[in-house]
Amino acid sequence: MVPDTKTVENLVEIITREVLVALAESEQVTQTPEGGECKFMCAEGFCVKTCFDRTGQVVSAGADRISSTLGAIPQDLNLASMIDHTLLKPDATPDQIAQLCYEARKHNFASVCINPAWVPLCAELLKGAPVKVCTVIGFPLGATAPEVKAFETTNAINQGATEIDMVINIGALKARDLELVAKDIRGVVLAAHSHNFLVKVIIETVLLTDEEKVIASMLAKEAGADFVKTSTGFAGGGATVNDVALMRRVVGPEMGVKASGGVRTFEDAESMIQAGATRIGASAGVKIVQGPSKASPAAPAAAPAAKGY
Repeated sequence: MVPDTKTVENLVEIITREVLVALAESEQVTQTPEGGECKFMCAEGFCVKTCFDRTGQVVSAGADRISSTLGAIPQDLNLASMIDHTLLKPDATPDQIAQLCYEARKHNFASVCINPAWVPLCAELLKGAPVKVCTVIGFPLGATAPEVKAFETTNAINQGATEIDMVINIGALKARDLELVAKDIRGVVLAAHSHNFLVKVIIETVLLTDEEKVIASMLAKEAGADFVKTSTGFAGGGATVNDVALMRRVVGPEMGVKASGGVRTFEDAESMIQAGATRIGASAGVKIVQGPSKASPAAPAAAPAAKGY
């Protein structure tokens, strides 16, 4: 039996990834910390190495340019169960949050995504429902200290949050202080995973070069995050098909990719899913699940000034 093209592409991706990691490991001269471990990941022309001590804390991280190209493996999932129904406006009221929870229950969305102040209310309103309570950490700038983000995560979980979306330190990434970026992510991951809750890492693609998007995505994966996410919606741009496809190629098939910001229609969501997204962040969740618009199909979403809330 001759394997189909998709199967061949998947096998090539897996083999290529393993070969690149093996090569990166063999070329590294930095010693592994005593009692610790180092992880390697290669994609889109870069290899990232992140080292952890025996307690799981990041002790070093770095990136080197290589030459590689990896394939994409998008997934086909039920649309409503992929949507984080979102309301992050600073002037949101309790009534609006209650409406958000009602809609999430009605349509069986994956979660509601709200600011931390609304976690207790959402946890109460969604009690007994399969809908998760997702909140945002270090939002929207990502410029708070790692210790603050870790505390904020623990506090949100104690109040009822069951999924965490955190913003990386974007300035540190641009300065190539990758150790700080890795520590930032890892602290939130350790706090959330101690309760078996998911972490989605927002890299704010509109502010990054493609090179920085690749490195940020690899750092998120090596730090143990469950998803890498495009945008906050507060930085002047949102998700694009090209960014989602790039992030999917980088993290491979085993990690989630969340497209957020400017996804307003069924067609927008479909484009993101085809590019490799496995979660959609949108305030227009109800409109999206109503299906294709009656007008002619929209072009793939790439709104430069999109708001994710």
